[in-house]
Amino acid sequence: MFNEITKFPDNFLWGGATAANQIEGAYLADGKGLTTIDLMPTGPKRNQVSTGNLNSFVPEEGEFYPSHEAIDFYHRYKEDIALFGEMGFKSFRMSISWARIFPNGDDITPNEAGLQFYDDVFDELLKYNIEPVVTICHFDLPVNLAKTYGGWKNRIMIKLFEKYSKTLFERYKNKVKYWMTFNEINMLLHLPYTGAGIIFEEGEDKQQVLYQAAHHELVASALAVKACHEIIPNAMMGCMLAAGNVYPYSSNPEDYWEVMKMERDSYFLIDVQSKGEYPGYAKRFFIENGIQLELESEDLEILKIYTVDYIGFSYYSSRCTSADPEILKNFTDGNVFGSVINPYLETSEWGWTIDPKGMRITCNQLHERYNKPLFIVENGLGAQDTLMDNDTIEDDYRISYLDLHFAEIAEAIKDGVDIIGYTSWGPIDLVSNGTGEMKKRYGYIYVDKNNDGSGTLRRIRKKSFHWYKDVIASNGTKYFQK
Repeated sequence: MFNEITKFPDNFLWGGATAANQIEGAYLADGKGLTTIDLMPTGPKRNQVSTGNLNSFVPEEGEFYPSHEAIDFYHRYKEDIALFGEMGFKSFRMSISWARIFPNGDDITPNEAGLQFYDDVFDELLKYNIEPVVTICHFDLPVNLAKTYGGWKNRIMIKLFEKYSKTLFERYKNKVKYWMTFNEINMLLHLPYTGAGIIFEEGEDKQQVLYQAAHHELVASALAVKACHEIIPNAMMGCMLAAGNVYPYSSNPEDYWEVMKMERDSYFLIDVQSKGEYPGYAKRFFIENGIQLELESEDLEILKIYTVDYIGFSYYSSRCTSADPEILKNFTDGNVFGSVINPYLETSEWGWTIDPKGMRITCNQLHERYNKPLFIVENGLGAQDTLMDNDTIEDDYRISYLDLHFAEIAEAIKDGVDIIGYTSWGPIDLVSNGTGEMKKRYGYIYVDKNNDGSGTLRRIRKKSFHWYKDVIASNGTKYFQK
């Protein structure tokens, strides 16, 4: 009666994921404007800037800004894409820097040099039969938009984003089929400057500001869906969620209620993008917290009509929570979201919970909640790698992490979850968004660069390079063998 699922889909989009600001460098080359991430230094000020609590509109003397050179993908993209092609990538998730296309964000005409750069990158990817998966805005806002308009606080951002999106769709309509609007849209509630270019003013109601900005992004996202479907009818437009299931610390019902609240905090923006309306629990939250969204007459209709085609998400770790204040003292903030330490799970060097089973759980939860195709667009292990004298990196710990997660993705597919692809985070070592470090490495390809910016930028294949190449070549066959 029913056929057993025995393999990954034939057209499964194996690949890797990056962000412009973490790989490109060349931060003012060929007419590019300054971006918000270009003003995030390494060290203690980085968190102050990312949370919107430190005014930052120009680089400061004496600070090191890792995005300015990053790993110089801008000048080395052919070499890097050739390595992705050697691994057999079916897809490459990347983002476009808004400030390469419109240096100030509100320019009348786009910067042709920036448009041509991405044309060249897409052509190089397609030469190796690698499908571009493009994020329109990945923590990368032109500084002028933050300085002049207050970032996504201001409704004018909707029209500016719509113009930017349409420019991309018209230019790349014959080269890019898979798009996403905002990277980890829920992150703006936790890292306002990173996610939305927001710097808080003295006396501002932070909750009111954040949720109004979120509304602006949601309307802009819906209008981008509309434009994408009109300009590229065969394209798929997705949203992108920083995901990760949450466990109750105990069977106490109050613990489970805390789980629901934490998950809703992550899901509600995706609920709107996928289902087309604010959920009841969000409306109650707004009422009880005195949040009054300023809506224009057509906003709710726009949200209702122009929902996304698929759910993109990142999964690095699960979380755990409790209603007990004493339990909450046993808390780790290794990840942006933080978590009660789960006694059943190990953590990475950076305090992130390692939970392969959570991948299967998260896939099933998202499938049941949205009933749309899923695309796992970020997952991986950040670790310190050792480059040995013979130019080898024995990263068996990374292979083990990915191997266990791939097995759980296969189980989710057997469960009936529709997953169209998997792009691991950082297929090549890149600048960490959270810390600005290079030593927190995710890649299959080692980049000779240090935290202080020194290094040759030489690319070196790790052991995991060859392992992942074999996984792709076999389309993950071993994960379905009994």
